Amino acid sequence: MNPSFEMRAVRDLAAEIPDRSARGIAAAVGRMITSGALPVGERLPTVRELATELGVSPTTVSEAWQSLAAVGAIDARGRQGTFVRQPTGPAMPRRYRRVTEGPGHFALDLSTGTPDPALLPDLGPVIARVSRQSLTSSYLDHPVLPELEERLRADWPFTPDELTVVDGAMDALDRVASVVVRLGDRVVVEQPAFPPLLDLLDLLGAEVVGVPLDEQGMRADALADALAGGASAVFLQPRAHNPTGITLTARRGKQLAAVLGKSHAIVVEDDHSGDIASGALVSMGTYLPDRTVHIRSYSKSHGPDLRLAGVGGAGHVVSAVSNRRLLGPGWSSRILQAVLLEMLDHDPTVEAVAHARREYAERRAAVAEVLEQHGVGFTGSDGINLWMQVADERSSLITLAAQGIGAAPGEPFMVQPDAPSLRVTVGLVDHDIDAIAKVLADAAGTVPTRAGQR
Repeated sequence: MNPSFEMRAVRDLAAEIPDRSARGIAAAVGRMITSGALPVGERLPTVRELATELGVSPTTVSEAWQSLAAVGAIDARGRQGTFVRQPTGPAMPRRYRRVTEGPGHFALDLSTGTPDPALLPDLGPVIARVSRQSLTSSYLDHPVLPELEERLRADWPFTPDELTVVDGAMDALDRVASVVVRLGDRVVVEQPAFPPLLDLLDLLGAEVVGVPLDEQGMRADALADALAGGASAVFLQPRAHNPTGITLTARRGKQLAAVLGKSHAIVVEDDHSGDIASGALVSMGTYLPDRTVHIRSYSKSHGPDLRLAGVGGAGHVVSAVSNRRLLGPGWSSRILQAVLLEMLDHDPTVEAVAHARREYAERRAAVAEVLEQHGVGFTGSDGINLWMQVADERSSLITLAAQGIGAAPGEPFMVQPDAPSLRVTVGLVDHDIDAIAKVLADAAGTVPTRAGQR
């Protein structure tokens, strides 16, 4: 290798970097590493050489190099230079830690985003029935129980090319993202977004672009702007969005489909709330079945420890997920699949899920009414979470903690900085709802209501 990066090579590299911000430089170089244009072992120009050619400050290039080093894409070797290496991903899920690491135990912890255990169906009768069945007879059996696949296909919002079952929604997002996202790819998400998804995309070295929401869902005009620079994937939650509680309307869904139809992006839908969501499901797969992967989770409706989610849609993506799993777990427990299959058609379970859906809607509406009376801005009308506007996140969290109440800070949900907010899992407020909602309103402080909030 040459000890000095030739000036012609510096110019060639600079020509591939249209966005000369630190994030744009990192994304462009990441894409070149992924494509092989910058192979493993290639020496990169010095910070000063590239900064001079790009006409930016050395600090900007240094920040880009730090971002690439954070995902293990480059290796700084002191005076020897900086070299391309195989990306390894960052060391820890930074955003997820921010949500889960609170100051301690609370009498009422509304930071979790999890369902109320008291509203989950009783597994006992179903497990007793499944225990008498003979399930897996061979490691070569189909990964999905045929009866469950038939049942899921009947409920799917569009006809999927392929369908499989994995270990919950995050497992599905991880496996699908690993297929459709490469280092340096531009990926579009909602703003705000689910923190573990953002951590996952950071790990993959993606350039993440956030698209704001209004009360009808992701804004179509902002999505068009985000896709103008090209994107490999768009991730969205079509109903009971976490954290905002917004459900995509049919009218907005049609608008988004028209915008997405002009791109080549794969659409990844995370229907994380499933049957406890009150709103109707609007799927991009209705319009773009060959480019949509739909994920249906049963954790919040039927039980987190089932660890099951269906993944169906674009055949080339779902098949890649299934084939890769053959080299790992192979399949999700067919015993648990049989339990889920029984639960989907078990009348007491169906009624329990329907009761939970009604109860969550009533709890959310009751808290929302008090917040509205006190002039506190919030978004959405569906699911177990509520996105509440506050004057200052830290002060609000401290005020709530003093009352024995936990909530999640808004910052980890943000792709780019935005006004301070908290995510409150109001689905867990099962008593003294008016009093607890009043505590939330008092903790919010006094701030003007933002557009898209009530």
